[in-house]
Amino acid sequence: MAVDVPAIQHPQGETPAWWYRDGAAQAAQRGASSAKAKNVILFVGDGMSLTTVAAARILAGQLKGAPGEENRLSWERFPSTALSKTYNTDSQTPDSAGTMSAMATGVKTRAGVLSIGQKGLRGDCAAALQAPMLTLWELAASQGLATGVVTTTRVTHATPGATFSHSADRNWENDMDLPDKAKSEGCIDIARQMIESPYGTGPDVLMGGGRGNFMTVEQRDPEYDDKVGQRLDGRDLIATWKQRHPGGEYVWNAKQFAAAPKDKPLFALFEPDHMQFDHDRPQDGAGEPSLAEMTVAAIERLKKVKGDNGFVLLVEGGRIDHAHHMGNAYRALTDTIALSEAVEAANKATSADDTLILVTADHSHTLSFVGYPTRGNPMLGKVRGTSGEDGDPNDYARDALGKPYTTLNYSNGPGYTGASSQQPEGPHKFPHTASGMQEIEKGRPDLSNVDTQAPDYMQEALVPTTAETHGGDDVGIWARGPGSSAVRGSVEQNTIYHFLLQSMPKLRASLCVKGDCDANQVPVMLPKADQFKN
Repeated sequence: MAVDVPAIQHPQGETPAWWYRDGAAQAAQRGASSAKAKNVILFVGDGMSLTTVAAARILAGQLKGAPGEENRLSWERFPSTALSKTYNTDSQTPDSAGTMSAMATGVKTRAGVLSIGQKGLRGDCAAALQAPMLTLWELAASQGLATGVVTTTRVTHATPGATFSHSADRNWENDMDLPDKAKSEGCIDIARQMIESPYGTGPDVLMGGGRGNFMTVEQRDPEYDDKVGQRLDGRDLIATWKQRHPGGEYVWNAKQFAAAPKDKPLFALFEPDHMQFDHDRPQDGAGEPSLAEMTVAAIERLKKVKGDNGFVLLVEGGRIDHAHHMGNAYRALTDTIALSEAVEAANKATSADDTLILVTADHSHTLSFVGYPTRGNPMLGKVRGTSGEDGDPNDYARDALGKPYTTLNYSNGPGYTGASSQQPEGPHKFPHTASGMQEIEKGRPDLSNVDTQAPDYMQEALVPTTAETHGGDDVGIWARGPGSSAVRGSVEQNTIYHFLLQSMPKLRASLCVKGDCDANQVPVMLPKADQFKN
């Protein structure tokens, strides 16, 4: 179906209404509105660049004893693929807040803000209050569908936060984070917005980390004796969620999680901060479920808590991004493999007849896959083969100085091998919270006797930065289920929202009733958020 989109001058002609219509046109042109999905699940691998996907695919195969290149991650078996253009309206290389806001609202916006229009600057509370963009999760909750948010980060972090909050700053996660000016102007922290959401009853399933943002400073953390809640306003948001979800269960450890009823709402906060990386999860004292286990638990409940009325679910592999920022490819790749297992679990727990599953990333990273390693070369190892296109596959490839190098490295980050205040010059060990970084004095380290496959090895970085940065390149989209055939070509990232929305007749109809659709019953007008509040 064709949707007319006015020609504008970029960027000055961009408005939320224009972005919404343009995204709707891209989805409708590809036939998304002919689908009849009852449920949708959006999987986001935070920072999961195409390089990350390729490297994780090979590593996963090698962990099973195969060469690895022929392996596929779960979503790589899906029938439909596309590319997503990830830039924010004010940034060539984006952040997670602006990118997830695009996927949640159908509208591109600035870096650092959550589900608001692009006009207001980051940190401008008054402007944010004037420009909330209705999210797919809020729309679903307002129409009686079940909604869920699952992540390995704090549930108030940028990606999950964009589902049920509207904020001028992604860092306003609890009331202590809000500047006095923002408080006086009426802005509310992200944790409180998510729990007190005026759309339906807010999230029926909410799982991840970030206990501290929901507990008062008078409340001691149940797992760590030296920690307390972070809220100064006296609001026990865990208690508030329970009041809004009668019969719902709150859990904070693996044992409670396993025992929670499977037909009731669930609120699970497994850490005061982010959850563990998947590699480190077995060492957690109280126990944490895997992302796959949380995904299955969410689906089980969302099918039942609203009378099987359909559901909208976000599942984020959020710590892929953190491992990249920390310059540690091992944890980034193993968390990507954990996300693949979660997608496979969701694929088995749902039917392609009524559930659209879409897998993507919010943005890229600077991880590089280089050299000419021989087939089956260890993904985290040193290149065996050559630095050209021929050579001995049994010997290390050498740089121009005669030293071996790894297949994976970063363009920037704390893996730069110069000395820092924390570690001496040479290969660095995770975690390296770098400060006082110095120029390399001895040249590239000789990696001949260094175990680069060790979980704590940090790949070399070209440019010294305290944290590795995002990348601006496109990321992948993979889909199966009703509406998946529309996922093709190269699209703006906000089109992902429209793929999901247009695939669900129930949600399309709820917008058409408000006059937001064209003659073909395609939602093309920016919804007014206030019209869908309780």
